[in-house]
Amino acid sequence: MQNNPPVFRKSSLWSAALAALMLLVASPARAEPPAAFDVRVENPDGAGGRETRLIFSLDACVPSQAYVLDQPPRAVLDLPEVKFLIDPSHGDPASAKHKSRRAAKNAGKPAAPHELTYRFGRLSAGKSRIIVDLPGPAQFSAACAPKNAGGELTLVIKPAEPAAFHAAARAGAETQDQARRDATAAIPARAPDSQSDASKPLIVLDPGHGGVDAGTIQGDVAEKDVVLEFAKALAGPLRASGRYRIAFTREDDAFIPLQERVRIARKLGAALFVSLHADSLSSGAQAVRGATVYTVSDRASDAEAARVAASENQADSLAGQEQQEQAGDVNDILFDLTRRETRAYSNIFAKYLSERWKIAATLNKNPQRHAGFVVLKAPDVPSVLLELGYLSSEQDAADLTSPKWREKAAAQAALAIDDFFRGRPTVAAPALNEPPRTP
Repeated sequence: MQNNPPVFRKSSLWSAALAALMLLVASPARAEPPAAFDVRVENPDGAGGRETRLIFSLDACVPSQAYVLDQPPRAVLDLPEVKFLIDPSHGDPASAKHKSRRAAKNAGKPAAPHELTYRFGRLSAGKSRIIVDLPGPAQFSAACAPKNAGGELTLVIKPAEPAAFHAAARAGAETQDQARRDATAAIPARAPDSQSDASKPLIVLDPGHGGVDAGTIQGDVAEKDVVLEFAKALAGPLRASGRYRIAFTREDDAFIPLQERVRIARKLGAALFVSLHADSLSSGAQAVRGATVYTVSDRASDAEAARVAASENQADSLAGQEQQEQAGDVNDILFDLTRRETRAYSNIFAKYLSERWKIAATLNKNPQRHAGFVVLKAPDVPSVLLELGYLSSEQDAADLTSPKWREKAAAQAALAIDDFFRGRPTVAAPALNEPPRTP
């Protein structure tokens, strides 16, 4: 006599098959990237344990590539694009430098949960990244496991022998370098506005930070968003004048390495490069406010300029990029003359910008400074870095997030650009791929 299988087994198999079919049908149609909606730090062995876990709760598991870097020690996890619905200050990026110094005193020990410093966010179209600052040599792994109709992405950090860590870091740097070479052509450098008259000067606007690099954060305001909005506001009157072509280093929430920003300006043949930022100071310094215009120099004008340059030059590292060696100075008379002339023009524009800015907005007490900013080092493109104000100042923060203030200040910045080009030849600089050389 043949026994029929129990009805509940049929029902279970049917439900499982139906669920699998629905998942198969629904997955390709997913319109939005997976979302991360929570993060927590665990130390399963207690505060003195050897293992630290950073766990992200997702609505779907994603593949990942984990590796370490050692200049400075960081763990990096590259992902497909993930929508992080988490406060970007959760990993306390503003105190990363302080914590790194403190961690260095305890090299070889795992970071306690409350000391773990990490960042996360979009890297570029289709890509996201998580970066964890390591207290010293460490092993790093990551895995995503299904949980509660979604997934948990678990990053595991354990101490490692220095030799093994440095070998892994070399492999990580090679992995990242290969990815950089593969993606170089795809980095979003928008072509200038389509204008029939190519002799019009090309202005490259460079909103600082972006993507996983949020810049300074005060409350729910991130520097990367403030400067992008200002760049768009500045482009308005420049386009309306009909006198310029405009290009951006980024027009959305993407991370662009510092030297790539310089390369974009030079490759497009920019006549002027304006990098936009917003500063922040520690608590107790709310009285410090106002914009500052920086130009490049081999030596900083003062301690504050040196601090700002050191902070801005750290952007690649904080975004999980291994430091690239900068090309040495070219021993060439023509190159040196070009660079000197470019720096002189940069200083002229800085003066025009300061004079115009004070008509509509507030200047810092020492509004013109100089230091060794990586992003200003194009030898043939006049370049300035404009710190719009201090997000740590309540007055500046209110201005920087005000559309009305933004429009007023951007209009004056556009007039400063008019001042700069008035009386100068309007022929655009040629696009260059390398420093000029004598025959």
